[in-house]
Amino acid sequence: MAIRTTVDIPEPLHERLRHRAECSGTSIRALVIRALDQVYSEAGKGAYVTGPLITGPGKLGRNFPKDENPHDLVFS
Repeated sequence: MAIRTTVDIPEPLHERLRHRAECSGTSIRALVIRALDQVYSEAGKGAYVTGPLITGPGKLGRNFPKDENPHDLVFS
């Protein structure tokens, strides 16, 4: 069962959503549902690590796991 919700979206964001929906041949509703599903999916732990773990000389990348041992990810 779907639940109807009204959300006020700023005009510039609505224009970008409308343009993206038009280009991808889908609806704004589908884009919003997909974005919410990606952000609030329950696949938090156990997901694959993407992107660089170390970005430069001694700097940790934004995807570096802070609550896990990186060796567990590499050697598991």
